[in-house]
Amino acid sequence: MFISQAFAQTAPAAASGGGAESTLFSLLPLVLMFVVLYFIMIRPQMKKQKEHKAMIEAIAKGDEVIIAGGVMGRVAKMGDSYLHIEVANNVELQVQRAAVVQVLPKGTFK
Repeated sequence: MFISQAFAQTAPAAASGGGAESTLFSLLPLVLMFVVLYFIMIRPQMKKQKEHKAMIEAIAKGDEVIIAGGVMGRVAKMGDSYLHIEVANNVELQVQRAAVVQVLPKGTFK
């Protein structure tokens, strides 16, 4: 008898059609938060990754660069995934291409 009363109490609310609207309005804040998160965090990060990838692909022999540890040098040799960076006379470091943080203007590294 208790179960039939419970069904009877919830039946008019479902029949009125207000349940679909309330579900939509309860999901609206979640959707809005995702949209804001996309435009504030995800999209700028993807743009930054794309710019970094383009910079790494454009590196040529003789470019002056800063690598991840803060070491400045000139690209001496290039491979597919590694670079040889000359940091002083007869001193070369072998680093991954992804370790390059910034390409400097010509003449910066003396």
